Amino acid sequence: MSFVYFDHNATTPLDGRVLEAMLPFLREQYGNASSRHDLGISARRAIDQAREQVAALVNVRPPQVVFTSGGTEANNLFIKGAAEILKPSQIAVSAIEHPCVARPAEALARKGWTARKLAVTRDGKVDLNDVDAALKVPTGIVSVMLANNETGVIQDVAAVAARARAVKAWMHTDAVQALGKIAVDFEALNVHAMTLSAHKIYGPKGAGALIVDKRIELAPLIAGGGHEHGMRSGTENVPAIVGFGAAAELAASRLTELAPRLEKLRARVEQGLTKMGAMLFGAGHANESPRVPNTSYFAFRGIDGETLIIELDKLGFGVAAGAACSSANPEPSATLLAMGVAPEIARGAVRFSLGAANTAQEVDEFLKALKQIIARFKNLTAMAV
Repeated sequence: MSFVYFDHNATTPLDGRVLEAMLPFLREQYGNASSRHDLGISARRAIDQAREQVAALVNVRPPQVVFTSGGTEANNLFIKGAAEILKPSQIAVSAIEHPCVARPAEALARKGWTARKLAVTRDGKVDLNDVDAALKVPTGIVSVMLANNETGVIQDVAAVAARARAVKAWMHTDAVQALGKIAVDFEALNVHAMTLSAHKIYGPKGAGALIVDKRIELAPLIAGGGHEHGMRSGTENVPAIVGFGAAAELAASRLTELAPRLEKLRARVEQGLTKMGAMLFGAGHANESPRVPNTSYFAFRGIDGETLIIELDKLGFGVAAGAACSSANPEPSATLLAMGVAPEIARGAVRFSLGAANTAQEVDEFLKALKQIIARFKNLTAMAV
């Protein structure tokens, strides 16, 4: 039995073209990019090219790209790095941020900061009225993700950034789940910093970036030889960085084709889910909450989400209960609770996220398998009564 993967928000498979770009730097081109001989110079040129490729994808200049080990490090670099430079005040982050934003923000309380969570609406959008209320207090840092990793809801980051800049706060967005799915433009979003990750766009794990407005200064997390403009010391992971660059170029080349195709498949999924009686989260009313095109978040009343995931896995389909990093946490989704979803419903949530290789046939097979599982649970419930 073949396995069908519908968990692309957790990670994506490494694209063959990306692997081809990486292989020389895993084999014969093994030089340290700080060395002055031919192998080192080759490695430096490869990093420079990757920096250009990533910069082009988000409309910035290459020197603004600081390579990191991934999105988690990049988020920590901005929050902790900014906090070391600014005077302690308030840090405001949305109530639906990834833990690698939420937890560093909360940790600043030990350094004299006050952490404030920005409320979201029932459709999963950051409440701009609450942003206005929050920013009445002196605020140094604001962070709102561009697209939520569970619901896929796209936030109005530019509107939040305008408010943050008006009170001279530094604005950051975690764009990890948006990259490669929608157009991401650093300048248009008007932010001071942006987080990216390679493995969400068919690149390798272990590579990410913080895009930084050169008019601000951040304290580095890692001190050493001054790599990455002094922002991230340590010998560069050349193969992973090269892979990130190749994946960024690939994402740029196919965005206009991929997004509508995935959106069409997602609509097919949600039509089937609705017929089965599923509740959809973040879908909005009359399309009020735009989402990235590949993501659907749903639940069936009275059915545990983890149980559904296990049953689907047995039939050869891979889905998730929400954020991959929270899979060991038995608590209901913090994102859904912030949206006002009842805990007993939130515990049933399942995230379905499409990728470039998925097909309509796979979607139909998934719906057929899910229908069988739901029918079986209903029969068991009826027998128990």
